[in-house]
Amino acid sequence: MEADRILRQYAAGERIFREINLAGADLKGVNLSEANFTRANFQDANLKGANLTGANLREVKLAGVDMTEAYLSEANLIGTDLSRANLSGSNLIGANLRGSMAREVNMTKANLTEANLTEANFTEANLFAANLTDASMIRVNLMKANLSWSNLKAVNLTNAILSEALLERANLSQAILSGAMLSRANLTGADLRQVTMVGANLTEANLSNANLRVANVSWSTLRSANLSGANLYRAKLCWSNFSAAILAEAVLIDANVNRTNFRDADLRRAIMPDGSTNEF
Repeated sequence: MEADRILRQYAAGERIFREINLAGADLKGVNLSEANFTRANFQDANLKGANLTGANLREVKLAGVDMTEAYLSEANLIGTDLSRANLSGSNLIGANLRGSMAREVNMTKANLTEANLTEANFTEANLFAANLTDASMIRVNLMKANLSWSNLKAVNLTNAILSEALLERANLSQAILSGAMLSRANLTGADLRQVTMVGANLTEANLSNANLRVANVSWSTLRSANLSGANLYRAKLCWSNFSAAILAEAVLIDANVNRTNFRDADLRRAIMPDGSTNEF
């Protein structure tokens, strides 16, 4: 079989396997680290627990592949098709997934620390409890993706698409979300301390009980957003649109509300910037 031949050649020292066809192959637990599989076809293959550390998987077809708990640290996955692949629990530290197609991919609890996901398509992906600390995610598409309980601390999400994404209890502290699209996203209980979200669109987003201490949300749109119980202590809200937003019981102590639009907003029992409680 082709897979057996590749493994024999790899054992003999060969590392270049460009455009090889291994669709449906059983490669569970194999060691193919540092191998070059540019534009190869692994569609629907079994790579569960495989070691592909530092491998070149550029433009490879990995759609539907089982890569559960695989090792892909420092791997080149630029332009790779990972649609519907299972990478739950995988190690992708420092991996380059720039421009990859990862629609409906399962990366539950995957480690993507310092990975590059710039301009990748993760529409409807499952990244529940994934570690994305210090990842680069500029212009990434995460529409309807599940990022609940994930770690996105200090992540660069400039101009990212996160419409209707699930971010419940996610850690986004110190992240950059300037220009990001977060309309109808669920950020219930999310940690957004010191986040930079200038010019973001959070129309109808759910930020109830979110922590936005010292966050910069200037020039952003939060029309009809739910910020009930949110902590906005010392947050910058200047020139932002909070019309028809729900801010009941929110904390706004020392917040910068210069030119902020609160028209028709619900501020009942909110603690205002001067420390007073709004009873109306």
